[in-house]
Amino acid sequence: MQNPDKNTIRNGLQASKIIAVIGLSDKPHRTSYQISKAMQEAGYRIIPVNPNVDQVLGQRAYLSLLDVEDPIDIINVFRRSEFLPEIANEAKAIDAKMFWAQQGVSNEEAWANLQDSGMIVVMDMCIKVAHSVLDVK
Repeated sequence: MQNPDKNTIRNGLQASKIIAVIGLSDKPHRTSYQISKAMQEAGYRIIPVNPNVDQVLGQRAYLSLLDVEDPIDIINVFRRSEFLPEIANEAKAIDAKMFWAQQGVSNEEAWANLQDSGMIVVMDMCIKVAHSVLDVK
């Protein structure tokens, strides 16, 4: 597995407006909440995807990616690595620009499955850190 180069990641982040966050917690002390809140404050619309919550960060939560009616630019995953193959299959069923697995989350099977999807695939990298370091405007 190899992540795209910095320019590809920067361009993908700049071209995106809507992030579906799989595993977004409604608990403010959780990393998924903190990073999603920061991305929301940076101007992105956050769509929570978590069957265990009704709403997070003022947005309605969905059971799965397949239930989201709005277009999704980035799929940001806060689930354990073993869940990535199933999430990758759902991701291929929608028209997203990027599939992003957070720092510490990666799976070779999911990565290989997504290579023909047309999505930019990033794994084991924090979206908030990348957004900051790459100076995305």
